Amino acid sequence: MLENKFQRGFTLEKLRGVAEPKVHRDSGGYYMYTLSENVKVYFEDYYQFLEKMYTRCQSEIVELEQRAQNTSSHCSETLSYYRARIITLEVALKTARSFYIDGSNLGVIMTPWCFGTVVLEKVEIYRERLARGEVNDPHVPEFPYYVIKYMDEIYKKVLLDLFDFPDEAFKMRWQYSELLKRYSKALTNITHSLNSVLLMIKNYGA
Repeated sequence: MLENKFQRGFTLEKLRGVAEPKVHRDSGGYYMYTLSENVKVYFEDYYQFLEKMYTRCQSEIVELEQRAQNTSSHCSETLSYYRARIITLEVALKTARSFYIDGSNLGVIMTPWCFGTVVLEKVEIYRERLARGEVNDPHVPEFPYYVIKYMDEIYKKVLLDLFDFPDEAFKMRWQYSELLKRYSKALTNITHSLNSVLLMIKNYGA
C-alpha cells in the first residue's frame, strides 16, 4: 500500500479472477507482456518499484519544502529552484499513485523505463500549462519565470536521479509515446465498433 491507504489496483485476489489472456502466472508470480513494449513484467516487481519511487518522492518533497521555508523571500532564484524540483517530483508522485491504484487498465503496467518516460512527458506537458498560465500551482508565484527556467534546466536530471536511471533511459521516449497512443486509439475503435453492434442488435430486436 501507499501511505497505508492506497491499495494496488491489481491485487492478488483480482489477478486470480482476471479473465485476461495477457495475464499469466509462473513460479515468479503473476506477470504480463506490457502493451507498450511487449516486455515481461511481474506485477509484484512493478508495484514494488512504484512504492519505492513514491517514498523517495515524498521524502525529497518534505526536505525541499523545509529548505524553502528556511530560505529568505529575497532569495528568489534559490526558492524558484526548490519549487521547480518540488513541482517535478509532485508530477511523478501523482502519476505513480494514479497508476498504482488503477485496477481497470492493464496499460498502466509497464517497465520502469517506460514509466519514467511517461512521467517525463507529463512533466513537460505540465510545464507548458504553467507557462501558459492555465494552472494555479501553489508553488508558482505571480511571476513564474524563474520557476519555469529552472524546470527546463533540471527536470530530466531530477527524474533520472529519482529513478536511478542512466542518461540513455529517455532516448526511446517517443517510441513509447507513439505505441501508447496507438493502443489508446485501437481501444477507442473497438469500443465504437462494439457500440455499433449493440445498437444494431437493439434496433433489430425492436
